[in-house]
Amino acid sequence: MSLRYRCVRKVGYFLRLRLETQPGWIWRLAMAGLAWIMRLHGWTLRYVLEDRPGYFAGQFEHPVIFLLWHNRIASMPAFYERRRIRHRPRAIVLTSASPEGSLLAHFLDHFGLGAVRGSTSRRASVALREMARRVAEGHDIIVTPDGPRGPRYHLQPGALYLAQRTSRPIVPLHLEYSCYLRFKSWDGFAIALPFARVKLVIGEPCWIKASCINDELETDRRRLEQIMTQSLLMDGPGAVR
Repeated sequence: MSLRYRCVRKVGYFLRLRLETQPGWIWRLAMAGLAWIMRLHGWTLRYVLEDRPGYFAGQFEHPVIFLLWHNRIASMPAFYERRRIRHRPRAIVLTSASPEGSLLAHFLDHFGLGAVRGSTSRRASVALREMARRVAEGHDIIVTPDGPRGPRYHLQPGALYLAQRTSRPIVPLHLEYSCYLRFKSWDGFAIALPFARVKLVIGEPCWIKASCINDELETDRRRLEQIMTQSLLMDGPGAVR
């Protein structure tokens, strides 16, 4: 049971609410309120985009699989809502199969993001098939490869399996905040402070051969992990806490 779920459940019990797999109307209302808070927060942020492969310039006609570290997801929904390419089907986020994942799915829906429920520990094969189906329908996929339980910055192979199954590229996302608040959670979850500069770098696409197995697949996994960890400025020796 994750720390976040324990905290949410305790608050729920205090309010005499129960967190179920399908949240009741009070929880949905709470997620709507939280979405507006994060939307207002997002309006204060100064987003700087570096789109290396030309995603927003229309260079990708077909879906892609985005990877983003778990501790950097807080500022993404507001950015997606602001910069979403309207003619593309809405992106799909892989969320936890736990009750808190259901809350997150309701939260993301307010920003135009869909959700598939599953993780490396629960409903993994079902989630993989569902994401593959969504890719076939034209949806981009967003995965936090070290979620929902870590270890921090350890890239789980699920996204590589999806890339093999769908023959679509993996696109790393690098997100850095100029000023932020960091929590003492397993992932060091970070939230940008109001009026902070948020730099989003869309990396070059990485293709995973369908024939890769065992050692070859592990080599690709480590290569992707290195790409995604080599520019973690918020985690460097001079990072602001």
